[in-house]
Amino acid sequence: MARRTIRPPRARTAVGIVATAASVVALSLAGATGAQASDLTTFSGAVPSWATHANDTGATTPDTSVEGELYLPLRNQAGAEALATAVSTPGNRLYRKSLSPAQWIASYSPTQASVNTVVNYLTTKGLSITAVPKSRQYVVFRGSADAVNSVFAANLHTYSFEGTKLVGPSTAPTLPSAIGSQVQGVSLDQAKLLTHPDLVAQGSGTATVNPRNRSVVPTTPATPAATKAVCSTYTGEHTATVPAAYGSTTVDTFNCGYTPKQLRSAYGLDAYNRIGLNGRGQTVAIIDAYASPSIVQDANAYSAANGEPQLTGATYQQIVPTPAQFTDQAACQYPSGWQGEQTLDVESAHALAPGAKILYVGGTNCGGGLDVAMSKILDDKLATIVSNSYGNTGEAIPLDSIQGQVNIELQAAGEGIGLYYSSGDNGDEVANLGYASPDFPASSPWVTAVGGTSLGIDKNGKKAYETGWGDTLDKIVTAADGTSSYAAPLPGNLYGGGAGGGVSGVFDQPSYQKGVVPTTLAAGKRVSPDLSALADPYTGFQIGISPIADDTTLATDPYENETYGGTSLASPLTAAMIAVTQQSTYSTIGFANPTLYSLYKVAPFLFADVVPPATPKALAYTSATSGNSYLVTLNTDTSLTTAKGYDDVTGLGSISFGLLSSIGRGHQ
Repeated sequence: MARRTIRPPRARTAVGIVATAASVVALSLAGATGAQASDLTTFSGAVPSWATHANDTGATTPDTSVEGELYLPLRNQAGAEALATAVSTPGNRLYRKSLSPAQWIASYSPTQASVNTVVNYLTTKGLSITAVPKSRQYVVFRGSADAVNSVFAANLHTYSFEGTKLVGPSTAPTLPSAIGSQVQGVSLDQAKLLTHPDLVAQGSGTATVNPRNRSVVPTTPATPAATKAVCSTYTGEHTATVPAAYGSTTVDTFNCGYTPKQLRSAYGLDAYNRIGLNGRGQTVAIIDAYASPSIVQDANAYSAANGEPQLTGATYQQIVPTPAQFTDQAACQYPSGWQGEQTLDVESAHALAPGAKILYVGGTNCGGGLDVAMSKILDDKLATIVSNSYGNTGEAIPLDSIQGQVNIELQAAGEGIGLYYSSGDNGDEVANLGYASPDFPASSPWVTAVGGTSLGIDKNGKKAYETGWGDTLDKIVTAADGTSSYAAPLPGNLYGGGAGGGVSGVFDQPSYQKGVVPTTLAAGKRVSPDLSALADPYTGFQIGISPIADDTTLATDPYENETYGGTSLASPLTAAMIAVTQQSTYSTIGFANPTLYSLYKVAPFLFADVVPPATPKALAYTSATSGNSYLVTLNTDTSLTTAKGYDDVTGLGSISFGLLSSIGRGHQ
């Protein structure tokens, strides 16, 4: 039977890397994780932290299909890191003198002989090879649980954690030393299949779990809403009367969804767009899982309705699997769970950079398929800007998988390709993990993590306000005598999402953050995010979409408009502005972080610092589904807080074209 899922995709739950693991991996993550015995290589870094006796529900059914990856070591790990640093750091003689893909692969990739050895071994053992990229950094394979156990002696079990069933090795995988010596890491678990889009819709915060203390909030009986808030097309268009809050009984209403023209105006791009500075000649690559069957039609219907240019063969291309090649759909939330993400990414990037070419590369799933999609871009340098609006829950994947991802990021930096990752939508992740953690891959020191803001745009297209994205909702209830009040003390008990960020438990502090990120915050570790852009769904972006109605046939419902946010919006907005910057400055920025932080040290005024509002800012919101009304208090992002200077909600600050133009020109 076909299955339809409801957008946006639900938050996925994973568990964290055990505390002891955090102390053994530093920034470089250099060297293999396998500990070699006399005749076997054991990969202890492949065992996920959730593979515990307490979570064990028994051996995995033998015929269960399992995807795995073997990561091969770079031939010169230290050299690859040194190159990535040199070509990205202002003042270095190699600054922005990156290698071509062929040069990078010839210098640093594993040898073809090593790959052949690994592939031949896996195939002779009955496993099928899904993909080997041109860079030869990893091998994606698939087989039954029984076959995988036979090859790796992994003793795969199924584990239960917070309602999610995960397959993983109960013992450290091993390989014969002749093969294991060619391998840096092994992935046999389903943690990577928990990768999810960082997409948030209005109203998603009306669940009953309080992330600050993980307590269950008593459900308030449905009562007539005291206030009916009508959405505003710009800040101040409509107000609503609410019970007294923060010294007032009148607040602005939530946003209907900003248009492309409003965003270009607020970010200072509209005037440049009119003179042809619109990203022309640049390519923004977007990676997600699967592929929307209606993306071009939807984007063009949306553009027509908003007076925007259409997507053409010159401005849109996609490299996607066929529906028959989609795998792990249930674990990955189905094509319908990713369709809204792809639509948001493509339409928002096109909004800020309508002249740029958008290249969408879809993964066959949300695990190894995303790695393969990335390699397709890097191995032929199909773009110099890549937006990735997805992530894990915290850094809750095995260390071998983290190392494999880092090696891919080193290739991107060495080739002068900038990777932009959404920082996450669940704040500090305490509600999901029980401890604070940023989300990976955004927490990696080799990518630019994009956090989120709440953005008010006035009727003239100017910024009315900008705060850190973190929404707390308080339901407005009406008593029998007609008086209205809040269901809980302000700001409320319903978390509506907020930008991810915080201190890594895996990566040491990169040199570019030293002297900028407060030492009291960093404590010697990498802190994310780096930059921020609009992410709040209550001040969100309107998209046009024909929702997938059937995940088997990919049949769609009629076209409609929806309003979304999340750092899934912030990442493509940033990528699009980078495209306009590269066009206007005739430059290729590459990995941006060393330039960003270097520029901040000498010209912090170029960054739009996002600080706490003088008085709390709140919006009135009425759910179109339930009819219930809420007061949404902004800038309440779990334990993460905005502050003067660098902070763990917005990083160095909000993006602006003036800032990015300075980055594009370079800082020596």
